[in-house]
Amino acid sequence: MISSCSQAPKKSDDSQGLNPVKEGTDRRSSDQGTAMGLQTVHFDFDSVNLNPDSLEILKKNAEILKSNDEIKVQIEGYCDSRGGIQYNLGLGDKRAKAVVTFLRKLGVNSSKLSTVSYGKERPLDPSETEEAFAKNRRANFVVTAPLN
Repeated sequence: MISSCSQAPKKSDDSQGLNPVKEGTDRRSSDQGTAMGLQTVHFDFDSVNLNPDSLEILKKNAEILKSNDEIKVQIEGYCDSRGGIQYNLGLGDKRAKAVVTFLRKLGVNSSKLSTVSYGKERPLDPSETEEAFAKNRRANFVVTAPLN
């Protein structure tokens, strides 16, 4: 049975990953357009499959990551507000890992990548509309190194 109380996000160090980005730090995020050209990818409802638009974005993201040795990123998995807390934490984790798997296939070194799931916490758009739900089903890239 799923508890209705709030929980800490599910974190994954993804083998050689980094510590999750601390709240309140200066974040260079693809959601904000400040992640060195990296872009957020979006998912269909209740899916971890990468759609054609996301595949194209990830190909560009892979080139940025491969051509900049110093860049390391944390990939944050998110869901829309429908569904339970535990389910959405798991789905967000699978989304972030699907992104990592594809980036590895494109030749990105796994030491540059880590994951975390926030499930339905921290939505980009808190509205309860289909448009807002679509914005919130995403994998956000946060640059964790270099920090200057």
